[in-house]
Amino acid sequence: MIETERLILRPWEDRDRGVLRAQCDDPEVMRFLLPVEDDAAFEAMLARLSGWHKDHGYTFWVMERRADGAVLGICGLKPGAADTPIANRLEIGWRLGSAHWGQGYAREAAQASLDWAWVNCDDDEVVAITVQANGGSWGLMERLGMTRDRNGDFDHPLVAEGNPLRRHILYRIARPA
Repeated sequence: MIETERLILRPWEDRDRGVLRAQCDDPEVMRFLLPVEDDAAFEAMLARLSGWHKDHGYTFWVMERRADGAVLGICGLKPGAADTPIANRLEIGWRLGSAHWGQGYAREAAQASLDWAWVNCDDDEVVAITVQANGGSWGLMERLGMTRDRNGDFDHPLVAEGNPLRRHILYRIARPA
């Protein structure tokens, strides 16, 4: 568990299912992400979150507001997707319910996740990916000190050809000296 001034980052629990599912069903939240199309896909997502935590000690943790216990979204670390240029690299990511956008929660959680990575992982860098249209996400990457690697952009193999979400842009941040 990671604690910040306003947040707790922790593995998901059964009590989080409803909020996480509602976020996956919100077209605005998922606008730049692959859809979670049905219950089987949602359960597979939860299994991946649990598996990363079990296998690596990190995951996209549930982001809980300390003041009232509200689940705001997920944020954390995972191994980069297979068959991509970031395969098995330490990847940071986040997703918040739209009611919680613009309040600094994503930045607070992402910074805490980076700080945790530098203390607990041996990786020489952390990477992040998004689509060019997702200015909110890559803007946060830049505010975290990440740098765009234009030579690292790639077509994500899990996204169908012709889909505007296929092309991903890559950001990196090196381990602090």
